[in-house]
Amino acid sequence: MAPELTIGKLADAAGVNVETIRYYQRCGLLDEPTKPISGYRRYSADISKRVRFIKRAQALGFTLTEIRGLLHLDAAHACSNTRTLATRKLALIEQKMADLAAMQRALSGLVRQCDVGDGHAACPIIEAMARE
Repeated sequence: MAPELTIGKLADAAGVNVETIRYYQRCGLLDEPTKPISGYRRYSADISKRVRFIKRAQALGFTLTEIRGLLHLDAAHACSNTRTLATRKLALIEQKMADLAAMQRALSGLVRQCDVGDGHAACPIIEAMARE
C-alpha cells in the first residue's frame, strides 16, 4: 500500500504549492479526503501523479475544464476521444502561432517605418493603428 501524505507533502511530491492543491479541489479536479476527528487529511501518494498530469496539461495549453474532460476520458479508456481533443488543441495552437507570426511581421514593418523617419513627422505606428 502506498504511503499517505499530508497536503504539504503532496504538494512537494507534485512540485506545486499547497494552494494549487486546494484550488484543484475547488475546481473538482481532485477529491478532498475526509478529515479525521483529530489529525490531518491524508492523500494517497498516487494523487501526486494526477497533480503532475494537470500541470503538464496546463503547460500544453489545456484549460482546467478541458483537463477535467481528459481525466474522464482516461477513466473511460477512451484514447481515440483523447486524441481528437489533442488534435483540436494542436490546430488551435498552430492557428495562434500563425496569428502571432502575422502580428510580428506587421509590427516589424511599423518599427522599420519609424527607423527611416526623421522624427518630426507623425509617428507611423500611431498613424497605421489609427487607420480604419
